[in-house]
Amino acid sequence: MALIQNALIVGGGVGGMCAAIQLRKQGIAVDLVEINPHWAPDGAGITISGPTLRALRDVGVIDEVLREGGHWNAVDICGPQGELRMTVPVAPAIGAEELPGAGGILRPVLADILGRATQRAGAQVRLGRSFRTMVQDDEGVDVLFTDGSTGRYDLVIGADGVNSAVRRLVMPEFPGPRFSGQGSWRAVVPRQRENSTIYMGATTKAGVNPISATECYLFVLDKRAGMDFIAPAEWPEKLAELLEEFGGQVGEIRDGLRSGRLKDAKVLYRPLAGHMIPGPWHKGRIVLLGDTVHATTPHLASGAGIAIEGALVLAEELGRRHYLEGALLAYAGRHYDRSRLVVTASGRMGQIEQAGGSLEEHTAIMRDTQTRLRAPL
Repeated sequence: MALIQNALIVGGGVGGMCAAIQLRKQGIAVDLVEINPHWAPDGAGITISGPTLRALRDVGVIDEVLREGGHWNAVDICGPQGELRMTVPVAPAIGAEELPGAGGILRPVLADILGRATQRAGAQVRLGRSFRTMVQDDEGVDVLFTDGSTGRYDLVIGADGVNSAVRRLVMPEFPGPRFSGQGSWRAVVPRQRENSTIYMGATTKAGVNPISATECYLFVLDKRAGMDFIAPAEWPEKLAELLEEFGGQVGEIRDGLRSGRLKDAKVLYRPLAGHMIPGPWHKGRIVLLGDTVHATTPHLASGAGIAIEGALVLAEELGRRHYLEGALLAYAGRHYDRSRLVVTASGRMGQIEQAGGSLEEHTAIMRDTQTRLRAPL
């Protein structure tokens, strides 16, 4: 018999959906509530590291991800005019040598793949709803939902993101994520190269990663004083200004943003914030997952990956332990070091970029962290 019979997952993002799929494999009844009535996140492209591809294979969706996304086994490093300076191989994760070294996909496409898999697994999904109150005792958690319905669960999993409402119940003292000093700009543009490509300018670094057979996404990070609001109507021109020093492919993208030729580029901006919360990550029968406890900047392309890995570890520990408290402690104990590695290394890389610091240190951190993440969970 499973350690728990039923679970509620609050939040239908990547981590929440993967947790639902993995718990259903154990025969655990799962309700998933997602406040977004359309279950479709905003977003341009997302990079999927080798370890994340491995985790998606374990979830059972890798064939769809590779079919609908893009992938590569090398990164081309180019100068600001597009001149190739070096090509760096990207090794697959250990135990997943049959997979590419890395991949990319539109965030809504990945969400759709996981959403279909969640429903096939038999989870009961309710959109446009969240919880109003939770009251727990030694045997379960009573939940009142925003539509007035109620439920009682053996376990509640808070996977509701960086500004988690579930976290406020479990950790009311937590002050919230901290601004990193950088903003992230992304745009979907036509694909021109087979590999992932980094363009190194004098003041700006721009990257282009494939996300399908015909599209890639451009990403740029810039230094910012605060989390000031920037009107979406200004995003294309703001991004174009950041790309002033580039020629070649990136220069064409800049000119296309200004001329309107790339009017469907789906330009997005968001300030970058994050946090790393020490374990344990639960209180009684309520446990936290993903960005609720380890929100990271995108420097290592591993934010979604550690959320998926967290879902795998949580489900594994629930399946192998005899006591719920032991399973929840083991989940945080196993997953903490990998998630902290991603958060702290990404944060340090951002600091180096803002200060115009050592490229050698930046490269060494990226290389060392990626090597360590290739190891099995």
